[in-house]
Amino acid sequence: MTLPTIPSLLDAPAGVAAALAHAIDNKTKPLGSLGRLEALARQVGMIQQSTAPELREPAILVFAGDHGVVAEGVSAYPQDVTWQMVENFLAGGAAINVFAAQNGCALRVVDAGVAHDFGPRPGLADRKIAKGTRNFAHEAAMTADQCRQALAHGMALVDTLPGNVIGFGEMGIGNTTAAAALMHKLAGIPVAQCVGAGTGLTADGIRRKQQVIEAATALHAGVEAPLDVLAAFGGFEIAMMTGAMLRAAERRMVLLIDGFIVTSALLVAARLQPAIVDYCVFAHCSGEQGHRQMLEALGARPLLDLDLRLGEGTGCALALPLLHAAVNFLNRMATFESAQVSEQSA
Repeated sequence: MTLPTIPSLLDAPAGVAAALAHAIDNKTKPLGSLGRLEALARQVGMIQQSTAPELREPAILVFAGDHGVVAEGVSAYPQDVTWQMVENFLAGGAAINVFAAQNGCALRVVDAGVAHDFGPRPGLADRKIAKGTRNFAHEAAMTADQCRQALAHGMALVDTLPGNVIGFGEMGIGNTTAAAALMHKLAGIPVAQCVGAGTGLTADGIRRKQQVIEAATALHAGVEAPLDVLAAFGGFEIAMMTGAMLRAAERRMVLLIDGFIVTSALLVAARLQPAIVDYCVFAHCSGEQGHRQMLEALGARPLLDLDLRLGEGTGCALALPLLHAAVNFLNRMATFESAQVSEQSA
């Protein structure tokens, strides 16, 4: 399987960057007065190579999968919650359903590897690799073939989307443990700084999670290459997101990145193709311990800081109006000349 090659936006023609800077600075406002929205407008314009970028049919994909490491007592919730929450997504009752609908964003749910048989269901894309990963405390979470299959499914799913904005969400009991292990291995950050409460662990539960990851990383000590690390510790939903992210950036889409688990998938993608970060809008900084440091490892600056730690892509849906605001001011706001407003004196 050939992975996408992603060009850096720094390699774009210089004229595009200069034209965007002129378009932004010539709006009826003091220079820089729209702050982060100006940087966001510039980023979207560079991704699309246009001074009049547009956001078409934004969609959030929620990838769901189960994790064998749950057998080690690393979650406050039983594994059945994964499939039960998928049912909640399909019924329209979860937070992501509310926020996506509120902001005019399509929502698709993907069964990447849930330990449950859903059968054909409207709104559910069945891409199940297996009924959950294996327990990485004792063996690799997935085989190399399963990892490649998950990446390929993620890439193919992106090719079915009609729009140019994609948000990433996830559901999977135990996936903060997988994400913390990926963070430790790929960012070199001590396990204790990667591990948080997840769905609500006590202090004893957090210590247990830390011990499980430390023992597992010792067991898989020789695993270093990004895809090998993903196969050893990741989840099917994380691997599928990684593939989807790589394809989306190759297609010059805007990538909305949610919280801790989604960022761990991006960390894998960025170790494979560093330029992918150019295409990412980081929706928020999660309340989950470790997310801020993972963002720093990627050189990322999140738009929001709301102490969210729900997942599901909720941060993506909440950040989407800011993305629209950035593009709309660039396209619709008057210039000094068109409004006949005097510019700032030298």
